[in-house]
Amino acid sequence: MTEAERRRAVAQLLVIRASGHAEDRQRQYPHWEHSNGELQRLLQSGVGGVILLGGTATELQQRCRTLRSWSDSGELLLCADVEEGIGQRFPGATWLAPPMAVGRLHQTNPEHALKLAERYGRTTGDQAQRCGLNWVLAPVCDVNSNPDNPVINVRAWGDQPESVADLVTAFQRGLNAAGVLGCAKHFPGHGDTDQDSHLELPLIKHGRSRLDRVELVPFRRLIDSGIASVMTAHVLIPALDDSQPATLSRAVLTDLLRTELGFTGLVVTDALVMEAISNRAGPGEAAVQAFAAGADLILMPADADAAIDALCTALADGRIPESRLHDSLKRRTEALQGCEKPSATAIATTPEIELETATDRRLCMELIESSLEVQGPQLPTQPAQNGVTLIRVDGVLPCRFLRADAAAISTPERHGYKALICHDRGIEPWSTDKDPAGALDLERLGPGSVFLQLFLRGNPFRAGQQRHEPWAEAIEQLLRVQRLCGLAVYGCPYRWDSLRKLIPDSIAAGYSPGQMPEAQQQLLNRMWGFSSEAHQRQDFTD
Repeated sequence: MTEAERRRAVAQLLVIRASGHAEDRQRQYPHWEHSNGELQRLLQSGVGGVILLGGTATELQQRCRTLRSWSDSGELLLCADVEEGIGQRFPGATWLAPPMAVGRLHQTNPEHALKLAERYGRTTGDQAQRCGLNWVLAPVCDVNSNPDNPVINVRAWGDQPESVADLVTAFQRGLNAAGVLGCAKHFPGHGDTDQDSHLELPLIKHGRSRLDRVELVPFRRLIDSGIASVMTAHVLIPALDDSQPATLSRAVLTDLLRTELGFTGLVVTDALVMEAISNRAGPGEAAVQAFAAGADLILMPADADAAIDALCTALADGRIPESRLHDSLKRRTEALQGCEKPSATAIATTPEIELETATDRRLCMELIESSLEVQGPQLPTQPAQNGVTLIRVDGVLPCRFLRADAAAISTPERHGYKALICHDRGIEPWSTDKDPAGALDLERLGPGSVFLQLFLRGNPFRAGQQRHEPWAEAIEQLLRVQRLCGLAVYGCPYRWDSLRKLIPDSIAAGYSPGQMPEAQQQLLNRMWGFSSEAHQRQDFTD
């Protein structure tokens, strides 16, 4: 193999990040997303994979066609982190309730939950195909056994290993039926951490016997069922390797994953720009260490050219045997042969294709309805006097789920509750009084009833910043002064389970795992005693 041939071969194993938007000025994260000029250059030099984020589903459809037209490497791997359906990242497609919603249902109605999980995978896969993607970076196989996990949380299918294994296997059956590749992540398990690997390197202290009983169970099941790819976790597990994170560990990726568990598909790193890795090694060295450990595909190196240069040098000087390169290229080819080619409509010159079907929409609503939890009486229908709905947003602004017309704002407003939105970069509701009994600044809230709405879930890069906010104390304070009229929690089930115990039977409370506008509307309809049809009629006449 000549030097030029080796370079093009290595480039095929990179997966770089691009915006789903067409224009460079539309990029949301230009530090990570290559410009169009850079994308064209890298794809024409042989880079074989792209992960996309940003833009609508229709824009994604066009973007995938464009990227394929720029590529000289043959078939591209085009993927996205769409763990909650394509609409999670790309408006215009279906945004599904998070996997944890199905996991909670599995505790009481496992048969129905498994059917929903398979439909979840099929809908995600079908819409991926329609948009031009051939690789879905899901399912999350982490067993979320730590309620304080700041980064996995509702992305997991549950906190019990056998339940998670059953559900991810059902999800994967749906993806298979749609003809797209799946990805089991994050190996060997990121569920029992209270640190975010986007920011630091989490440590998992469990011994091997515990890993076998909990963390590895879903991965074993999906490997046995023929999952196409496995993504690594940026975690340090001394029981497996006391010096290297799993992504850079031969003991984890080759000895455990390949040899012991018998996985023969593609191993892809989690994004190498994450600080758990980038704080340890530069983009070239990180790529070399991951590839030497047993990874096939290098996802989001901080510098694509540096990664290619370093890998070529390591192969040329014998640090990595050239047979490893051939093995990885072979696995990549076999994976691409195992997925359907993009449909004619997806690669046509015009984007007129139905991205969201009525069947997809029904699944979205069924997942929401089946995962709602409500206790206590209905909220009062008579208008509140000087009422306020205090909304805590734990997320990055602007929030797609909290537009000005979102149900969490508009529905309470129709009942006399003015919205006060709190965010750690904006209004804070907390009292500066050192008295621990006074958590909230009640003067800021005004004199009326308070309807509390909390959007709380694990959010990458935020390290659970709202995790320790004193919402329990705030609820107790509002109860003491007889001003709490209701509580709605969207997202994290662990916060809901702890806070609902504080709410007396005389006050309305409700929970939805989903945070999207449809989930808000359905939960508030239930809490106010409206049917969906009645609420739609009210909206029409307002």
